[in-house]
Amino acid sequence: MIPKTFREVIDLGDGREISIETGKLAKQAHGSVVVQSGKCMLLCTVVSNYKQSDVDFLPLTVDYREKFAASGKYPGGFFKREARPSNGEILTMRLVDRVLRPLFPKDYHAETQVMIQLMSHDDDVMPDAMAGLAASAAIQLSDFPFECAISEVRVGRVNGELIINPTRAQLQESDIEMVVGASADSVMMVEGEMSEISEEEMVEAIRFAHEAIKEQCAAQIRLSEAVGRKEVREYDQESENADLEKQIHEMAYDKVYAIAKAGSAKHERSEAFSALKEEIKASFDEATLEEHGDLISKYYYKAEKDAIRSLVLEEGLRLDSRKTDEIRPIWCEVDYLPSTHGSAIFTRGETQALATVTLGTSRDASIIDMPSFEGEETFYLHYNFPPFCTGEARPIRGTSRREIGHGNLAQRALKGSIPADWPYTIRIVSEVLESNGSSSMATVCAGTMALMDAGVSIEKPVSGIAMGLITNTETGKYAVLSDILGDEDHLGDMDFKVTGTSDGITACQMDIKVKGLSYEILVKALQQARDGRLHILEKLTETIPAANADVKPHAPKMVNAVIANDYIGALIGPGGKVIQELQKETGTTIVINEDPVTGEGLVEILGTDQNGIDQVLAKIDSITFKPEEGSVYEVKVIKLLDFGAVVEYGEAPGNEVLLHISELAWERTDKVTDVVNMGDVFDVKYMGTDPRTRKDKVSRRALIPKPEGYVERPPRRRDGGGNRDRNDRGGRRPQRSRS
Repeated sequence: MIPKTFREVIDLGDGREISIETGKLAKQAHGSVVVQSGKCMLLCTVVSNYKQSDVDFLPLTVDYREKFAASGKYPGGFFKREARPSNGEILTMRLVDRVLRPLFPKDYHAETQVMIQLMSHDDDVMPDAMAGLAASAAIQLSDFPFECAISEVRVGRVNGELIINPTRAQLQESDIEMVVGASADSVMMVEGEMSEISEEEMVEAIRFAHEAIKEQCAAQIRLSEAVGRKEVREYDQESENADLEKQIHEMAYDKVYAIAKAGSAKHERSEAFSALKEEIKASFDEATLEEHGDLISKYYYKAEKDAIRSLVLEEGLRLDSRKTDEIRPIWCEVDYLPSTHGSAIFTRGETQALATVTLGTSRDASIIDMPSFEGEETFYLHYNFPPFCTGEARPIRGTSRREIGHGNLAQRALKGSIPADWPYTIRIVSEVLESNGSSSMATVCAGTMALMDAGVSIEKPVSGIAMGLITNTETGKYAVLSDILGDEDHLGDMDFKVTGTSDGITACQMDIKVKGLSYEILVKALQQARDGRLHILEKLTETIPAANADVKPHAPKMVNAVIANDYIGALIGPGGKVIQELQKETGTTIVINEDPVTGEGLVEILGTDQNGIDQVLAKIDSITFKPEEGSVYEVKVIKLLDFGAVVEYGEAPGNEVLLHISELAWERTDKVTDVVNMGDVFDVKYMGTDPRTRKDKVSRRALIPKPEGYVERPPRRRDGGGNRDRNDRGGRRPQRSRS
């Protein structure tokens, strides 16, 4: 039986379309859709258990995978099967998760899985931009308790024109790359990189993206109505006790307010809050604790949150006694680690990051091998968040998704400051040593200084700041917080990270927890962020005003050379013999790449010893040396043969040519040693290429005056002399005829 399918089409307005189809594939999932644009197809399925999990959070898993078969490729490596997700896939998972998670009820704790798979790839379509749309559309077809439809789009700007879901080629020309997630009513998530754009330009791009998202949300609703909207499932909701909530609020509110207003340090404050919670719990008997223990903890945290938010809104004071627009004390240091190519410490309040820079060749580039994209990154940043930075002890099980996400944000913030012609591959590693809010922004600041310390001639230093927001929907009051603490992130309504130079924004990441955030508040947050960003930037430039003029003495020096394609093989040598011996002798690293356009050999020479680099350059000059016909060159005899001498050009050591015995002198020469000996240095004339042997020909005698009375010997005849016809067989008897 042919299944009945339902389809909705979204017009992007420039001839491109996105279709959403359901009814054909994966019908046992609680919701499934195929989203298609061009030849790009995504399959999204959603499933949620009907039994609540025994946890106090939503166990939501968002999984995005790109199948290599989708683009007609094999997985790389020994095992020809997709394995763990790539960084690109993980970043897409985070983008989708951050928008979906807040829209589930807080008391919904059923195991929920969203799986998005790239089934067919199109070079002109970036599939990750449609992942959020696919996830939301599948949920709309399910019976999940989910607040409203959402979608995500990528927005670019080419030649001043904003574009929805640009191609990768268009992004190369774009000065904005931003992913916006929103419902029809509210913007919920923004993440991207920019080329020093203004706050007003950023808001304009968000508005543009939101209009496109509204159309995509409407298409999802139409599809679900065409299929037939399902009744929202019933689930075991958390019990409530209004009297107990009121009692705990009265017990905790004023005391929490007093602790918060005292402006203590993080650990001191945490201990005071923990002691107060235990005091409140101890006031109840064992029977009440056994029956309502979870509710008591829940209502205490609610009272704690209300008191701290009220302190900010009513008195403009924060947990550490700062005003809303005040930045924590900052101290910085560069060149802290003696053996690294560059290092810097950035400390802001109780957040500290130590960044290192390592310089390398193109061989050290980060390889990207995904079904939707293949390439290299010559600038990349790794972010590490060990448990000790928050005073915790827990096992380390590989790099977390959070670490990948924060590292990517910092990388995008700094990427634009690296000169396009910078020859090195650059790796930054950020070690977060203390954390109490916005460690990713501390990474940006430490990374900027480490680059300058390493002698990387960045175009402009970059700083970053994390902004927060606290609102009261009943009174309309709100407060924008600069340089938020970890606690302010948890209890606030927005986490907005902004990076940039003195001239504009370079990257951002925003998560909004409150519905209906006005653009007025967003603009105020951006303007306040700019003030804070410039303040931090002053601290960075006070520590290191400009990038060091050169790399450190122990850091490798990079020299580039270009050779004709014909000489690549000679430089490498048979089986790599020449280049391997050269690297060993000079202590350098030599990398040869072929220019995809011109076919020329691009040679990278990396070494700490300038003499070694000079030796490599001399070898390249020698290999690529091409004499000009008619010119005179000094040579040295390096080998004697019966029929001539092998000589080496003085200006190109290692470049050898045969000086034939007939070209030694005008007189007949019986022995080579009658004229020259090993080690002799003299001049020769380059005669061009011998047409018969196709080898270079040089002559010594061409520079010597002819002896008086010299008679040129007639050229040797190739037929051995005489005029006899080759076909004349002489006195051969005539052939007898047979009778």
